[in-house]
Amino acid sequence: MIRIKPFRASSKGGAAARHKAELEALKKNLQLAIELEHATIPPYLYALYSIKDGRNLEAAALIRSVVIQEMLHMAIDCNILNAIGGRPKLADPNFIPSYPGHLPGDVQDKLIVGLAPLSKQLLHDVFMMIEEPEHAVDGDPTPDDGVTIGEFYKEIQQQIVQAGKGGNIFTGDPAKQVTTGFAELQHLHICDQKSALAGIELIIRQGEGSSRSPLEPDGELAHYYKYAEIYHGRKLVHNPDPKGEPPWAFLGHPIHFDPCGVEPVIVNPSSASYAGKPELQRLNLNFNTGYSDLLRKLDLVFNGQPDQLGPALLFMQNMKSMAQYMMAQEVVPGQTAGPTFEWIA
Repeated sequence: MIRIKPFRASSKGGAAARHKAELEALKKNLQLAIELEHATIPPYLYALYSIKDGRNLEAAALIRSVVIQEMLHMAIDCNILNAIGGRPKLADPNFIPSYPGHLPGDVQDKLIVGLAPLSKQLLHDVFMMIEEPEHAVDGDPTPDDGVTIGEFYKEIQQQIVQAGKGGNIFTGDPAKQVTTGFAELQHLHICDQKSALAGIELIIRQGEGSSRSPLEPDGELAHYYKYAEIYHGRKLVHNPDPKGEPPWAFLGHPIHFDPCGVEPVIVNPSSASYAGKPELQRLNLNFNTGYSDLLRKLDLVFNGQPDQLGPALLFMQNMKSMAQYMMAQEVVPGQTAGPTFEWIA
């Protein structure tokens, strides 16, 4: 997958041909955005499921809140793609990325993302890098290791504006807009350029905040800072020193992280990891079959069958128990198994 770039239309074919080419490029890039949002979910879930029941409760709640918003972002991208006459594709063997690997769209192209149990190293080296803002407000340096998710989405915003100059691009069926499942979707109806840009702005703010504040529009911390709180072991608050820098600092109440409250789960498992272990093969197959069915249901949800949302959400509730049961089974001495998040036809 290739990072999106500002569209450069050929002068051949006239204005109508350029408009059509711009619209098709935008559809492809919105599908890439859907894949990007989804690609973050299995690593976050794997780390979340590795937390033992009743342990590291505040860390678990922070990670869970990020996962829910990543699902919201995927839904917003699907709604925008539908609004411009595209078709979201989630039921495809290529939709689930291989772990370890790069993020779609060459976002943070030096970063390798895999499946691993929760640790402070994972938070700092992977999760905070995924959610890295252009300008952090907590005083931590943010290395320039590639395109941030925010920069990725700003390019899409520019493409929406550019494509709209050639004529109305919001010609999709309004009935395909999903307005349930997330509170934000009840008032964020994607029907024109203004609402589409607002949807993308919400994604950016929830992920990285702004250059002035770590908060997203509803007052929650953006994803980067939620992970940073677990890493630093303190809540992020306004710096009480009015002359102090940075304006926000990790000086709030402690967030305790106990490594002993995390299962010693295998890193980056594959089907081959369970060769000769029929029970683990069965558990992994059951999880992957259900996860693939979930993507099939979501594909239907965002292509005109919103009644499939209920069954999809029901399985998502079962994923945790399936994964945690598997993570309690030893695969080699001192390490336990974990689901591989692979496509099952």
